[in-house]
Amino acid sequence: MSSFQSRTSSLPLGGAARNVAGAPTGDAVAAAFPRLQTMIDSARSKTRIGLVYPCDALALQAAQNIVDHGVARPILIGPRDAIARAADSAQIDVREFESVDTPADPRATAQSAVALARTGAVAALMKGSLHTDELMSAVVERGDGLRTETRISHAFVFDLPRYHKLLTVADCVVNIAPTLEIKRDILLNTLVLLRALHIDHPKVAIVAAVETVNPLIAATVDAHALAQSAWDEAVVEGPFGFDNAISAEAARIKGMTSRVAGDPDLLLMPDLNAGNILYKSFIYIGGGECAGVVLGARVPVVLTSRSDSSLARLASVALAVTAVRAQQVSRPINA
Repeated sequence: MSSFQSRTSSLPLGGAARNVAGAPTGDAVAAAFPRLQTMIDSARSKTRIGLVYPCDALALQAAQNIVDHGVARPILIGPRDAIARAADSAQIDVREFESVDTPADPRATAQSAVALARTGAVAALMKGSLHTDELMSAVVERGDGLRTETRISHAFVFDLPRYHKLLTVADCVVNIAPTLEIKRDILLNTLVLLRALHIDHPKVAIVAAVETVNPLIAATVDAHALAQSAWDEAVVEGPFGFDNAISAEAARIKGMTSRVAGDPDLLLMPDLNAGNILYKSFIYIGGGECAGVVLGARVPVVLTSRSDSSLARLASVALAVTAVRAQQVSRPINA
């Protein structure tokens, strides 16, 4: 079951706060997370991203930051008067931005943004000051939404101080208790994204509570089934416990033979509870930073939280631009 696709009103999930004691701020943030900064630098483009209901200073500051770094071309979609008031508060001249006037209603604005995405007027969407469920309800609406044949899912790409490369985690936001088939879609969506990030033959660790198949733990059974599929362009193994997915030494001690242990590019999580807890642990305790994007819709969607850092917002837009490029050149990944 997906919280967006089945019960959107129950999903106020947002990003973890970034004001962790001792965390870097200002220019030091980019230096602390060089892999995310490289992703931002590589994503510079004129990709049109619809900023949906940008009616507070934070959303407009994000738009200005996107322009200042040349990552994309934000299109302001929302009620003109409310945007103007927010611009005065943020001291930003919105005359420099292309805008689309909408009624002063978040849900109507979301529907207008989705309609623009359906026509190709924008190549991606980004949440402004409306609620996540207000935007995603329009995205997943049957008929007039942005659904495709695949399941909608979400991926975070982390830059972690104690890990040697970018680490992607899916799904921490959208699918609450995914079935085996939904996990397959999550994996396929994310592999397309990793290919766009120039990660060739990514290593995938399918994570569960334990690394042995136990019929009483459905996640281990699903992990084994996914690992037994013939993946053309990835090394997929599981089940893993988190320890032996991340640590080759932990895997060795437990007698595991693996090409993935200690070196995964992607952790495929068993459910939203485990994924969301891990995500926030990486931020609050692990000192990491991340970019996130919704995949599997006609266009990528960026869901930011008010507590996200400016780097996380910018990196998420860069990730969406990367996902747009993946859609433009995508070829099927077979399992």
